[in-house]
Amino acid sequence: MNMGLNFSNMRRRGCLYGIIFVFIPCTILIVVIGTDYSSEQSMSQRMAEFQMRMQYLESMYRTKQEDVAILSQYLRYVSLQAIGSISAMMSTRSTYKTNMSSAANLDMLDGLSEDSRSLIRNATIVARLMESLKLPTAFHFLPHLLDDSASLQPSYIESKKRQGVSMVLGIPTVKRDKQSYIVETIDNLISNMDEDEQNDTMIVVYVGEPDLTYVKGVAQRIRLRFGSFIDSGFLEIIAPSISYYPNMNNLRQTLNDSLERVRWRSKQNLDFAFLMAYARSKGAFYLQLEDDMLTKRGFITTMKNFALEKTAKKESSSWFVLDFCQLGFIGKMFKSADLPWLITFFQMFYNDKPVDWLLYHMIYTKVCSVEKDAKNCKQEMAKLWIHYKPSLFQHIGMQSSLRGKVQKLKDKQFGKIPNFYPHRNPPALVRSGIQPYKSYTLQKAYTGDSFFWGLMPQPGDLIEFLFKQPTIVRRYLFRSGNIEQPSDRFYNTTVEVLPIDGLTGAPIVSYNVTKDGFLVVGSFNNNGIAEGTIDSKIGKLKEIRLHVYSDSQNWVILREVIK
Repeated sequence: MNMGLNFSNMRRRGCLYGIIFVFIPCTILIVVIGTDYSSEQSMSQRMAEFQMRMQYLESMYRTKQEDVAILSQYLRYVSLQAIGSISAMMSTRSTYKTNMSSAANLDMLDGLSEDSRSLIRNATIVARLMESLKLPTAFHFLPHLLDDSASLQPSYIESKKRQGVSMVLGIPTVKRDKQSYIVETIDNLISNMDEDEQNDTMIVVYVGEPDLTYVKGVAQRIRLRFGSFIDSGFLEIIAPSISYYPNMNNLRQTLNDSLERVRWRSKQNLDFAFLMAYARSKGAFYLQLEDDMLTKRGFITTMKNFALEKTAKKESSSWFVLDFCQLGFIGKMFKSADLPWLITFFQMFYNDKPVDWLLYHMIYTKVCSVEKDAKNCKQEMAKLWIHYKPSLFQHIGMQSSLRGKVQKLKDKQFGKIPNFYPHRNPPALVRSGIQPYKSYTLQKAYTGDSFFWGLMPQPGDLIEFLFKQPTIVRRYLFRSGNIEQPSDRFYNTTVEVLPIDGLTGAPIVSYNVTKDGFLVVGSFNNNGIAEGTIDSKIGKLKEIRLHVYSDSQNWVILREVIK
């Protein structure tokens, strides 16, 4: 029996298993959840999407091949250890004839085939043939990871193990001295996707803090607001192990930066690498975001169409990054198959430069020649780093995650942030005792012409929507406040409905009932949002209203009304 041939067969068998377990399910997945295309879309775009899917599948297959190779090497090691032990036993057989345990082992050896005994006799020769080259890994650049076997495992994870989407949005978040924007950022992203976009998208929130108590607090806040999205697999939350980070006090001070700034940017590089490594198996494209930004309605479809358009054109098909924001690392989109390049580059140079500089230098290294001038370099880089205008993302945070740093940067290409989004609502009479400011009336908010801006609400104030015809309402959504006036929102305010059939029948007794016969179906949360569904058993409604129960020191803005 030839040992080398045996392991060669094992590798081929491992690759075959990789094909079975990766390509077949993923092929079925493409067929099942493949995007519907309108007749206007070109064949080239369809081919471009197929190409992106194939690159994603190939990268997943390579991952399986790596697993097979590592397993093969491990089995070789174990086999050689076993062969060495057996050889030692055979060489000392005469010495331990009186030992019953050894005799039992030798009896087992007698049961081996002649080929196996021959293989054992030639173990030394086999060992020499099996020496293989060891390539550098992440452990060479981050040797501290070897100190803990769990260093690359998340210390916290909420996941339904969803995969196969088109777009994965990665949002790193860290502790800030003052205000956190993570909940508002997630809410803005979700509210600017339609149902089809949500079905082909995932959000991964990375809490880059070693303090597990803090991590769980952030996760609890996110789950409180977006629990249904976590349960569906649309939203995931992860955090790294404390042993993932090196000793930040031992970092080299580079670029004449203070040690605090070097710690901050070095940690950010490692955070991005961890998040990318986790997210790359989940979708065809990966989009890097931050935890304090806004976007525009339909941004997912816009980005996907732009990516397919560039992929379909020969001169831009080799793009490496599509840039949907001019600031920092916000809105940078990559093919998931290309992420290993970035991950490795960040690991190698995490202590040297900021993350956005590393992205620039990596692309510079790929295409710029020392024998060409700066103009040629810029032209070549533009083929790999393609900008989209106008920008789809805007930075809103004022306090940087770096202590003491004020971040006032704004992307001028983003344009004006919408103060409201119009919706089609059933005909209704609207009224309220809250006085409107200038022309920002409740009627205009309901019809989608503007938003409602009212003076300070008082206890007992109502905002009423009386339907002209009894109406079945399946879902409601009221958003108060906006980016410019975030405190002008509803506090201690409930959503109440009046069924046309009154309170007769058992199905509705689980709701609290007001003195005048309204059912309390929801309330505004701490973010100024009231959202929910109404049980179909309630039937048609005469009216839906907002009921204020406490004083407010602020005015109130109602910018979205959906029925």
